[in-house]
Amino acid sequence: MSITKIVRKVFEPRQKELEKHFNQGKALQEAVLGRLVAEAKDTEYGRNHAFSSVKGYDDFAKHIPVNTYEELKESIDRMRHGETDVLWPGRVKWYAKSSGTTNDKSKFIPVSKEGLKHIHYRGGFDAVAMYLQNNPKSRMFDGKGLILGGSHAPNYNLKDSLVGDLSAILIENINPLANLVRVPKKQTALLSDFEIKRDRIAREAMNKNVTNLSGVPSWMLSVLTRMMEITGKTHLEEVWPNIEVFFHGGVAFTPYRKQYEQLITSPNMHYMETYNASEGFFGLQNDPSDKSMLLMLDYDVFYEFIPMDEIGKENPTIVPLWGVETGKNYAMVISTSCGLWRYEIGDTIQFTSTNPYKFIISGRTKHFINAFGEELIVDNAEKGLAYACEQTGAEVSEYTAAPVFMDQNAKCRHQWLIEFKKRPADLQQFSDLLDKHLQEINSDYEAKRYKDITLQHLEIIEARENLFNDWLKLKGKLGGQHKVPRLSNSREHIEQLLKLNA
Repeated sequence: MSITKIVRKVFEPRQKELEKHFNQGKALQEAVLGRLVAEAKDTEYGRNHAFSSVKGYDDFAKHIPVNTYEELKESIDRMRHGETDVLWPGRVKWYAKSSGTTNDKSKFIPVSKEGLKHIHYRGGFDAVAMYLQNNPKSRMFDGKGLILGGSHAPNYNLKDSLVGDLSAILIENINPLANLVRVPKKQTALLSDFEIKRDRIAREAMNKNVTNLSGVPSWMLSVLTRMMEITGKTHLEEVWPNIEVFFHGGVAFTPYRKQYEQLITSPNMHYMETYNASEGFFGLQNDPSDKSMLLMLDYDVFYEFIPMDEIGKENPTIVPLWGVETGKNYAMVISTSCGLWRYEIGDTIQFTSTNPYKFIISGRTKHFINAFGEELIVDNAEKGLAYACEQTGAEVSEYTAAPVFMDQNAKCRHQWLIEFKKRPADLQQFSDLLDKHLQEINSDYEAKRYKDITLQHLEIIEARENLFNDWLKLKGKLGGQHKVPRLSNSREHIEQLLKLNA
């Protein structure tokens, strides 16, 4: 008998429970807010912000300011040194290290035991619950899952306290029973040297019956490519005939989809997007035919949203979930059981539906180009590249883009540095198609491009093979949760890359 058939029953009660997301969104979120405030009212932050007097959302919004990492940094550092009851009750032992949009090299995001259980692990559980519901013939538990993770290190040498990639914290604390259905072994999964790790993962996993993959698309592809080199096979199903699903997140899948489809030709292969970050697990693709994700409303996360055009204002409009509109870009603000209160995560999303609440990730609040009023966001870039690739047969491995600022003739342009897996036959045609499609999907970009008066035709510079990996390695960020910044208003990243590309 199929083991998956038996295991399915474990997920059935949750599948039923998830139906509340379709008609009880506001009630679910109000319950989360009440629970979080009640649990944290006796913490230092709770006392300082009158949590005990908060009776609903309006009180909450009145008493608690919106925070960036900089506002919470001092409190988090005290927690890292062992202080208790600061932002969340008790002592928080784990900290997810994240490069991000702060003034520091790294952010350290608290991961409480409640956050681990009621946010991160619940997201993983629900991903499987939804997948099994959508795929009644699945046999995923008849084999093993290949789960990629980062690495961790001691936190200030405090006993049992760790700092590192969120994925490493999850692997370190996972239920021992889960190790029966996953590869590689824990020792390998937590190696810090990604080049050594990917080789060992490939060798450990290639003779196992792997049915499912979980990880960041770019790093997973690197591991799978290494396994193809070792085994001499062409397609992944030649190594793992029962492979059926890839649970992916961390970066947009669009640039990698064609490469995966070439690597895995089985008609039984499925792809499921997840929205999990160091700060929390927020969304799941519940419908395989719809690329938008369902916002998870009953975890320990309360959501608020700032319209993108108000980011940076002194008193921006902030709305709870029940105040959002479809088609608008919002910066996401979260409050969680990890002690993040009205915290600007740095991601922007766009709702495609409010019944249920479904969305796409549209970019980062600091990963966009708006040097000349063009407001180019990551979602535009992904769609533009996908169109140019579709029209020319090209494939993009990695890319970044930044503005070239005005010269003495008041001329300016966007400069794209692109590493192709498959180069277009005509790079100028690719460039023209990308530029044209960006104008079609972004009216601000189109207006600035009008007759080349302000913004000139974009420029593409071809990156050498492995440029972006070499750059990440140079910065000590190869593997794990690290990713290439796609768009930037400054030239800091692209100048470093261009120097390395010379």
